[in-house]
Amino acid sequence: MAQTTTAFEQATQDIQTLAERPDNDTLLQLYALYKQGSEGDVQGNKPGFFDFVGTAKYESWERLRGLTREAAQKKYVTLVRQLLP
Repeated sequence: MAQTTTAFEQATQDIQTLAERPDNDTLLQLYALYKQGSEGDVQGNKPGFFDFVGTAKYESWERLRGLTREAAQKKYVTLVRQLLP
């Protein structure tokens, strides 16, 4: 678990060095995996109907409900590594 957490923390720093911004679907995946890996299952109320970005983020994170933090961290690291040159 410690290795996974270390790799996850490194990936959160590495993602900031990307030369190009990923597409919106990839950004939502990154967001959801990061939140699931750092906080666990989705919490709080779903944003209002007119908060399109907030709703998309919430729903993306909600789809990962039940995924363990460690599994989410591993998927996040894998995705970040695919995006890096």
